[in-house]
Amino acid sequence: MINIYNEQYLKAFGENLRKIREKKDLSQRGLAELAKIDFTQIGRIERGEINTTLSTIYTIAKALEITPAKLLTFDFKEK
Repeated sequence: MINIYNEQYLKAFGENLRKIREKKDLSQRGLAELAKIDFTQIGRIERGEINTTLSTIYTIAKALEITPAKLLTFDFKEK
């Protein structure tokens, strides 16, 4: 069976989001306001605590003025 909840992917995605957000000089709250989502959700995504939806990924990407693909392009190390 395929593991659809892979902690490594979630953490790598979150780290990538944080890197992009900080590069754009945005706080979690600032990004949340632009994306019109709760700022605590940004933190939970960045920490790899939740498996966010495609819809939320698209919304965040739009707020960051990047493509969703850029959010999903990251390196991670297999354990």
